[in-house]
Amino acid sequence: MATVQRIERLKDQLKVEISDILHKETKDPRIGFVSITDVEVSKDLRHVKVYVSILGDEEEKATTMAGLAQATGFIRTELGQRIRLRYTPEITFKLDRSLERGARVVELLNQVKAETGQREEP
Repeated sequence: MATVQRIERLKDQLKVEISDILHKETKDPRIGFVSITDVEVSKDLRHVKVYVSILGDEEEKATTMAGLAQATGFIRTELGQRIRLRYTPEITFKLDRSLERGARVVELLNQVKAETGQREEP
């Protein structure tokens, strides 16, 4: 079993390396502007969930996710060459919508604030 500190260090390193691979090494035109928001590593270090935020509409997000799924083998190979582990982890990409939800909440709060400000004037 890996220690908690080791897993945290590995998460940070995986985030940096996968981001670098996505931005510099992948040639797939379907992969648009992708930001890695979080990385989860299993306790046995064999599985990694990479949470990504994608700029664009729903169609662009779906296209980018398909490109990421197609490039997973390449990314895993590159990762294996950059990070020395006994087993190169299986990578799963997940779409992170938390930034969108946060922006929507802020928008709704601003809307409520504007409406209550208009009501107080008369």
